[in-house]
Amino acid sequence: MVGPPSREEKREAMNRLKAAIVVLVGASAGLITLSGGGSLLQVGVAIVAGLVVGAVLLAYLVRIA
Repeated sequence: MVGPPSREEKREAMNRLKAAIVVLVGASAGLITLSGGGSLLQVGVAIVAGLVVGAVLLAYLVRIA
């Protein structure tokens, strides 16, 4: 029989979700730049900038929650 998740399991799941949010924002920025005809350098810069924006967004969401 499976019991309720432990605190550690909940914390791990929440950390995976947080990482997924940051990666999703970064990948989205890169894909938008790629679809707009950007060079590989521009796509790379957009991904890094998107990851930074994703981290800031996540920090904001954690703070208001």
